[in-house]
Amino acid sequence: MTTRDVAAEIERLREEIRRHDHLYYVLAKPEISDREYDRLFERLAKLEVDHPDLVTPDSPTQRVGGAPLEGFRQVRHAVPMLSMDNTYNEAELRDFDGRVRRGLGGESYRYLVDPKIDGVAVSLRYERGVFVLGATRGDGRTGDDITQNLRCVRSIPLRLIGRRLPDVLEVRGEVYWPRSAFDRFNAERQRAGEPTFANPRNATAGTLKQLDPKMLAGRDLAFMAHGFGEVRPLRAETQADLLDAFASWGVPVSPHRIVAPDIDAVIEHVHRWDQRRHKLDYETDGLVVKVDRLDQRDALGATSRSPRWCIAYKYAAEQAETVVLDIDVQVGKLGTLTPRAIMKPVQLSGTTVRHATLHNFDQVDRLDVRVGDMVLIEKAGEIIPQVVRVVMEKRPKGTRKLARPTSCPVCRGEAVQDEGGVFLRCINPSCPAQLKERLQYFCGRDQMDIEGVGPALVEQLVDTGLVREFADLYRLKDRRDDVIALERMGEKSADNLLHAIEASKTHPLSRLLAALNIRHVGRRTAEMLAEHFGSMDRLEQASAQQLQEVEEIGPIMAEGIAHFFASQRGREVIRHLREAGVHMTQPKRAAKGAQPLAGKKIVVTGTLEGFSRKEIQDLISNLGGMVAGSVSSKTDFVIAGADPGSKLDQARQLGVPVLDEAAFLKLIGRG
Repeated sequence: MTTRDVAAEIERLREEIRRHDHLYYVLAKPEISDREYDRLFERLAKLEVDHPDLVTPDSPTQRVGGAPLEGFRQVRHAVPMLSMDNTYNEAELRDFDGRVRRGLGGESYRYLVDPKIDGVAVSLRYERGVFVLGATRGDGRTGDDITQNLRCVRSIPLRLIGRRLPDVLEVRGEVYWPRSAFDRFNAERQRAGEPTFANPRNATAGTLKQLDPKMLAGRDLAFMAHGFGEVRPLRAETQADLLDAFASWGVPVSPHRIVAPDIDAVIEHVHRWDQRRHKLDYETDGLVVKVDRLDQRDALGATSRSPRWCIAYKYAAEQAETVVLDIDVQVGKLGTLTPRAIMKPVQLSGTTVRHATLHNFDQVDRLDVRVGDMVLIEKAGEIIPQVVRVVMEKRPKGTRKLARPTSCPVCRGEAVQDEGGVFLRCINPSCPAQLKERLQYFCGRDQMDIEGVGPALVEQLVDTGLVREFADLYRLKDRRDDVIALERMGEKSADNLLHAIEASKTHPLSRLLAALNIRHVGRRTAEMLAEHFGSMDRLEQASAQQLQEVEEIGPIMAEGIAHFFASQRGREVIRHLREAGVHMTQPKRAAKGAQPLAGKKIVVTGTLEGFSRKEIQDLISNLGGMVAGSVSSKTDFVIAGADPGSKLDQARQLGVPVLDEAAFLKLIGRG
């Protein structure tokens, strides 16, 4: 055979194997036997071995291969993977429908309803039909690059089939472990004397985090698409049409999705589906309800956390009865004392449950839960176990009411109740239990991102006295021998740790602020503070009133932040970190061209002719402005389109300038 003939034969075999993969893994309609499939695969593999210059990344033979990774790099999603609001009853579904109706100003609309698979959310990116990137959801904006592992999931096409493929296609969906494959894999592990996995969802998450993709072999994970990110060009007008296109391109989509004309049809489907879902070969805990038309989704927009055009309906959690053997108290990073029930092990939603949170001591009093009680437990959102109620008719004689602690169970320091709150807190800043929690949080990925600092290492660092405060981490380089002497450490691990600690010094101020465990300050607030003040010096000197000038920071949050920087402990923490050489400034965002909206806070309401909601928000951000979700006295102006909502009324009441689309375009030099 000539080289041209070999190349043609290789491409023919690839196309045939892809077609049979789609028939088997996606449509469950195989046309040939396993042996016939193996012959095709073996023929392709031999040709590629003989002609390595003809091997391409999208070949079916290249699903599993390559050396184990040292770690996962992080990638930024082209379109954020936002979370969804949840609802658990019919009334809340109707409330959601009311918000949609008001948001669309009387337009007709319909819903797409899809099963909510209990798997691991991922994003698949295709460029010119070829799978080039797969990532976890992560924090919604940044995820782990797990492309190498996702290539091993046979239902994920490495190359799309069909016609009119977009140049760029980001498919969003769930990787899951079919129950039959999971049970089969567990049976094999049991026969081999290896520990079995507790449930498909957690096992899937752990599998996708394997650094060696060969570990996925034999696990038979699957993928189902339910949404999309970036699509160029986007030709569909509804998600129903887009999912149909996905199916024609070889992407697995749920055969159980429906289009519902109104909320009554949605609720009727909710009742029907509750029985049908248990017959599926995968775990599902509810249904996702989405506005079907894509332009209407743009009009409805999103909050910082979740879209306004969709909601997840979750079915009542599985429940079980068990006995409370003891109640212990855990200490959090802010000194919060949280009671926890230790129970006789019981199976619940596929996992063995031994502990359940009791949240706080007010909740303990409300439940009147005692050691020895029979209790009803469930998984909140089918994830976190919690005690629902005490089965009073089964209470044994002689049980005693739980007394509230007056001291910390770890350091014996004083425990006090939050003023006006429900939490008890240990107020000893030197409490080792708090320090361990704070250190672990400080080193976390979204904070100082010091790789290798997990619970076991933190335990040793504190118990040996090597670390008594955050700044001590940066002094460990002077105690290398002591670090090497820690359990499971060694020279290479110690040097990797010390390098990661040293590298964290250069992070921007926003990461440091997020890491400091200041009450009410999470990552988003930390970024806003860092960008507003620019340096730790300026932030330390800011009054509560000046802090309130930052968008979304109210009086209570401002007082908490000001208190931290005014306190002796807060000043010492900052001084010691500064002496250790930790970076304490925020780099300014590089301006791209003219910035006519620099520093402006802008609210958009109504439907614009020339822009979708996302397009206008991106334009404002690119021109230096900040898009706010609500009108306040700090708003510079409101852009009002057709059918504006209550934001226009609020703007008029507050005297905030209102621009129509033409006036806005003129302002930015495009009119």
